[in-house]
Amino acid sequence: MSSNSTQEEEEEEDAGVCINEALTDDELRSILARVETEKDKETFGLVCKRWLRLQSTERKKLAARAGPHMLRKMADRFTRLVELDLAQSISRSFYPGVTDSDLSVIANGFTCLRILNLHNCKGITDVGMKVIGEGLSLLQSLDVSYCRKLTDKGLSAVAKGCCDLRILHLTGCRFVTDSILEALSKNCRNLEELVLQGCTSITDNGLISLASGCQRIKILDINKCSNVSDVGVSSICKACSSSLKTLKLLDCYKVGDEAILSLAKFCDNLETLIIGGCRDVSDSAMKLLATACRNNLKNLRMDWCLNISDSSLSCILSQCRNLEVLDIGCCGEVTDTAFLLISNEEPGLSLKILKVSNCPKITVVGIGILLGKCSYLEYLDVRSCPHITKAGFDEAGFHFPDCCKINFNGSINEPAVLL
Repeated sequence: MSSNSTQEEEEEEDAGVCINEALTDDELRSILARVETEKDKETFGLVCKRWLRLQSTERKKLAARAGPHMLRKMADRFTRLVELDLAQSISRSFYPGVTDSDLSVIANGFTCLRILNLHNCKGITDVGMKVIGEGLSLLQSLDVSYCRKLTDKGLSAVAKGCCDLRILHLTGCRFVTDSILEALSKNCRNLEELVLQGCTSITDNGLISLASGCQRIKILDINKCSNVSDVGVSSICKACSSSLKTLKLLDCYKVGDEAILSLAKFCDNLETLIIGGCRDVSDSAMKLLATACRNNLKNLRMDWCLNISDSSLSCILSQCRNLEVLDIGCCGEVTDTAFLLISNEEPGLSLKILKVSNCPKITVVGIGILLGKCSYLEYLDVRSCPHITKAGFDEAGFHFPDCCKINFNGSINEPAVLL
């Protein structure tokens, strides 16, 4: 037989080889792992049933609106799912929504789950949370914001069963008390992010308990927890001194200088601080904070801090050169002098968002001075500032960065960075 005919036979054999016969499941999984976009991964599953099965078993994330029957099918198909999003929006919720029966299916079917989003799933109760705690021991992130039927009993079961919990969002869970913080302290030592916004039954005792066991917290949101004071906040500052990066205290009117001084003393890694409505915070405390956190502070909201004046604001602007977002709305004692005190010899500011609404003593002159130092400004809020008008800017010949939006009357949507 000639060499040409032998080569032709080999080519015919090669042409007849099916890729499904040539590649093992592990080799196909390796190929799938190199596919970058979710769209292309979905396309991978359209080739044949085998590829669809492999694509399904390798899928890590899923957002769904489904009842128990469909969830069971999903659990059989997506066996390695890590993240499940069942959140409902306020405007597009469906009836009856996620129920305790659904949570039972999830706990028994998605055993590899690490991230579960149940935001605004108002139908779930402590019964469902107990099942989650018993079935999802690997869970690291749980969002049950606005699940208004939940109490300490159900959430404590989650804390007890999900000991590797890192992120917990409880915004609007009005029945939550200090007991859940005690449960977290005892069981969830790796907790890094806790959101308790609007949980008005939380007190200093709860924060002290939390600080005794959870000392790796990076983000703590206790906005509108009106029963929290300096004592509780200071305990968190001391316990989480090396980790705390974000602290939100909006409308915690009992918080004052002691908490700010604790932040200055212990938390020089702080990046975001919200103290809007903390009316007892003084100039001197904010100066110490600015000096201590000058290298890392990026976002500062202190609207309605009525004791803030030119002295502390100029210190903040001079010291915190990496500050990107600043809100001093309703700080009525601030004047143009705060901006005049910034040395011309210092480098430019990093500010991208500046809110000075309802500051009657700030004028076009002050904004003009600041503008000369802010080449990255993207949003400026000057609502209800009687001495700052569009005509005034035009008359002065000020030139804002091309990307900068100026809110004179509330017609522009506010950035959500400091909520």
